Amino acid sequence: QVKLVESGGGLVQAGGSLRLSCAASGRTFRSDAMGWFRQAPGKEREFVSVTTWSGSNTDYADSVKGRFTISRDNAKNTVYLQMNSLKPEDTAVYYCALDISFPSFRTSPSHWGQGTQVTVSS
Repeated sequence: QVKLVESGGGLVQAGGSLRLSCAASGRTFRSDAMGWFRQAPGKEREFVSVTTWSGSNTDYADSVKGRFTISRDNAKNTVYLQMNSLKPEDTAVYYCALDISFPSFRTSPSHWGQGTQVTVSS
């Protein structure tokens, strides 16, 4: 059974940085896409970023392009989200996700983590 565990959330002032981590376990990961979604209070969950297993392809929501960077360490089955120049509107619960398909990741990833809170104060 696939398990995703996020860490690294917290409280930061606007303009600051945080790095989220997500460790995957439960089976051998060879070609899965991994990435992040977020859900702000009163809003629907939205796509943030995704990377292929090799790291050769990445994708970002327009709202985070140029500020967030996704990366992964396959030896550790871990994906990271470096978040810079944070804004109050980035405040949300951030969820790690995994799917065997990069193209379908935005719409329906098959596995989810429990989420980690990111709060950006103004």
